[in-house]
Amino acid sequence: MSRFWSQTAKSIKPYVPGEQPKDRKYIKLNTNENPYPPSPKVLDAIRRAADETLRLYPDPSADALRDAVASSFGIERENVFIGNGSDELLAFCFPAFFEPAGLPILFADVTYSFYPVYAQLFHIPCRLIPLDEEFRLPVEGYLQENGGILIANPNAPTGMGVPLETIERILRHNENSVVVLDEAYVDFGGESSVGLISRFPNLLVIRTLSKSCSLAGLRVGFALGGKELIEGIIRIKDSINSYTIDRLAQAGAREAIGDAAYFEETKSKIVRTRGRVAQALVNFGFRVLPSQANFLFISHPQQPARVLFQKLREQGILVRFFDKPRIDRFLRVSIGTDGEMDLFLEVVARICEKPAE
Repeated sequence: MSRFWSQTAKSIKPYVPGEQPKDRKYIKLNTNENPYPPSPKVLDAIRRAADETLRLYPDPSADALRDAVASSFGIERENVFIGNGSDELLAFCFPAFFEPAGLPILFADVTYSFYPVYAQLFHIPCRLIPLDEEFRLPVEGYLQENGGILIANPNAPTGMGVPLETIERILRHNENSVVVLDEAYVDFGGESSVGLISRFPNLLVIRTLSKSCSLAGLRVGFALGGKELIEGIIRIKDSINSYTIDRLAQAGAREAIGDAAYFEETKSKIVRTRGRVAQALVNFGFRVLPSQANFLFISHPQQPARVLFQKLREQGILVRFFDKPRIDRFLRVSIGTDGEMDLFLEVVARICEKPAE
């Protein structure tokens, strides 16, 4: 530990991203990346944008991209903020809406592990709301006094969605708190709350192009909400870095938003594969949580998750193991191509001594 570090740097427990090994080629089912390439229109747009204008700063407010997102959702430009991936958007929310000396913010005990990291980094008090025994969100836990609320819907790493009526109840009860809904995986079967924005000025919905649009490498996300909330995020962003989205990313993201046909095609393939793989795993004796995301959360009664994780890795297949209370018996498995998932099932069948189907 360096003597030059601040107390924050010394005490923080940083987020640990999924493994990105370079020692060999793996079937990567550990970081929820889309297994299909981006739309060809996206790649063409990036090539066209890679010209002499790269000497100039990009549009700091990304207005053309904001317009594309607004048109896609039937809202106004002022209801859209563009960020460098949804993680940056989430980071901006903490200083924008939550108080270090205020009431604790609420989020689930089993959810996206960046939330507690940001709470610690920005010195925001937090209270964990335990999911029930089936990993469902207990609505009563979010009806208490609080300084803000964060909900991943569908949740990560479980993949389970929260019904829209539950979200509405939480919003109605917390009209004086900002409720941030992290919809990183909603395109794969969840119920989006974007339609509630006009009714609830305390609602902010965060989305990303990383998963459903195959743009994890481009780093573009967006927040949707009332003008008051969007302006709050802009104030934080412009106090850190006004130029967060580069020219190439803005050009590619606009085409991704516009190519609805390609988006629907790849999304549908992932959903179909998810259903097939889930049923096969159930046949192998796994517990498979109902998923509305592009991954499955699975547990086997005879195969410890840590052991299964290692055995799969030895066979060139990466999945995600979380060594944390309540979920250390589970693995999170991203949905790959049909060919990748067939190989995954073959290896799992051998490990579990059951024939592949």
